[in-house]
Amino acid sequence: MTPTLPYPLPNDQIDFAFVADLPTAPSVAKKRRVSVKAGAKQPAPAVPAAVSPIEPTHDVEAMARQLEAHPDYRVLRRLQPRLAWGPQLPDATRVRVLVLDTETTGLDQSKDRIIELALLQVDIDTASGMPVGEVQVYDGLEDPGIPIPKEVQGITGIDDAMVRGKKLDEVRVAELLEGVDLVIAHNAGFDRPFVEARLPRFGQLAWACSFADIGWREQGRSSAKLESLALELGYFYDAHRAEMDCHALLAVLARPLPKAPQTGLAHLIAQASQWSYRLQATNAPFDAKDKLKARAYRWNGEQKVWHTRLDDADSLRLELEWLKGNVYPQRTAMVQVEKLDARVRYSARAGSVQMQPL
Repeated sequence: MTPTLPYPLPNDQIDFAFVADLPTAPSVAKKRRVSVKAGAKQPAPAVPAAVSPIEPTHDVEAMARQLEAHPDYRVLRRLQPRLAWGPQLPDATRVRVLVLDTETTGLDQSKDRIIELALLQVDIDTASGMPVGEVQVYDGLEDPGIPIPKEVQGITGIDDAMVRGKKLDEVRVAELLEGVDLVIAHNAGFDRPFVEARLPRFGQLAWACSFADIGWREQGRSSAKLESLALELGYFYDAHRAEMDCHALLAVLARPLPKAPQTGLAHLIAQASQWSYRLQATNAPFDAKDKLKARAYRWNGEQKVWHTRLDDADSLRLELEWLKGNVYPQRTAMVQVEKLDARVRYSARAGSVQMQPL
């Protein structure tokens, strides 16, 4: 059965086989300039007879479901923060995570400062990978002591007047850190150094990155950006404010991964328990740069070395074999391997470093 739409669509803009089933709407009337004498009584504006406004009591969600049932339409819903999930479970069957996001004055961790910090504390059922119980929320602004650049104000909507004299509530933040097993951020390599510089207690916790620790493209997603991931699930939201970004991230991670038998939260919890490695192609010959770049190595301009990250020991072993055969053929070489756990990963601190012969 062809769904009945809540309002007509113009047939001069649709050229599909089902157009005959849709009602015809009037074209939008052109605006007319009217000269009115001061004090003259104005007639009520005329409403075209064919236009029937949507009744306030109309079930908008039913309208949305009706429209999305058609194969040529896709409906996006505004993301509503969820503050209560399934029933709480015993401590032995759950992991406590802290979803975190920051807004800052810029990208340089040596001189820029936090202007907003948001935290969601929530327990995760280890069996299902789903949140349980209530979500504890904190969102605070802080005066960075320097002017907020205009481009940052344009992105975040946070201006100097909003943060003037404000400070983060360190007592409340400390309360939310109690019992936390894992901090999750969507770009932990950015957020962690900022947060640790402001609140050193974060340096003692394990961290995971939902941007880098999940292979979103391998999961069939077109982008790893949070807004894009939410859109794939049918949600839109007001991005670039820390608390709403946290709610969006929790909603995305609470869903099963497209090509894995677990939620994003379960994947990150499992990943945090493993070692990862940062491998440097030490003293790699110049003519190997194209091979390294094609294999997704990145260039560190300060250390002048190509490097990559590997998620487990098997991947490290295979990569060392590839380096020996493709970058350092028929020569003896030593490369640097940095071993990282979740308490160091994404921080500015180094892990355990050793030189590995090839």
